[in-house]
Amino acid sequence: MLATIINVVLVLVGSAVGLLFRGLISQRLMSILTHALGLCVLGIGISNMLSTQNTLCVIVCMVMGAILGNAIDIERRLEGAGDLIRSRLVKEAGSGRFTEGFVNAALLFCVGAMAITGSIEAGLNHNYSIIISKGVIDGVTAISFAATMGIGVAFSVLPLLVYQGGITLLAGWIGPYLPDAVITEMTAVGGTLIVAIAINMLELGKTKIKVGNLLLAMFLPIAYIPLAQWLGSLV
Repeated sequence: MLATIINVVLVLVGSAVGLLFRGLISQRLMSILTHALGLCVLGIGISNMLSTQNTLCVIVCMVMGAILGNAIDIERRLEGAGDLIRSRLVKEAGSGRFTEGFVNAALLFCVGAMAITGSIEAGLNHNYSIIISKGVIDGVTAISFAATMGIGVAFSVLPLLVYQGGITLLAGWIGPYLPDAVITEMTAVGGTLIVAIAINMLELGKTKIKVGNLLLAMFLPIAYIPLAQWLGSLV
């Protein structure tokens, strides 16, 4: 929960800065900051990715995760859920800037691969680097959002606290029952997903990587490692 609390504080600080200095923050500065943070995220992802003790596991899980995720089209479903929540809340609460800021910020901060991978990493390994990095990104984003949409952005920390904190606690409860080899490879696959997020942030690809469609890959080592060990015992 500590990492999520830091994330919440960074969003609140960013919201306060945006409200105090609205009109003075240029889009060019925001773009430069995003690219700088993208490089930091890339470094974290590579570090986690290189922690693997079984490269084949990472490759197989990424391939199978991509196939399954694309079949389900997780990315589209996440976007659809976000659009549905946004339309419902704005319709019920009105189209004021408070509601717009709250809904848009809450969805951006909660519905994303980095929130899930970071929360799981924090719960399993007590490694808070991904969530704290996400918190810095969220804080910078909150500056821009609060400057244009007002104080509603600050209140987005409420669903953020429940969502990320809940995933972290759940991962912490399950973690002791998972073998070390499984946790190691889940971390490595998660790092690979973080690299993909960084590539999107840095706009390195011709098209945006649909990281949402790869999310299932992070959970596949739970099945891969026991299966590989069983097949190895037969050979």
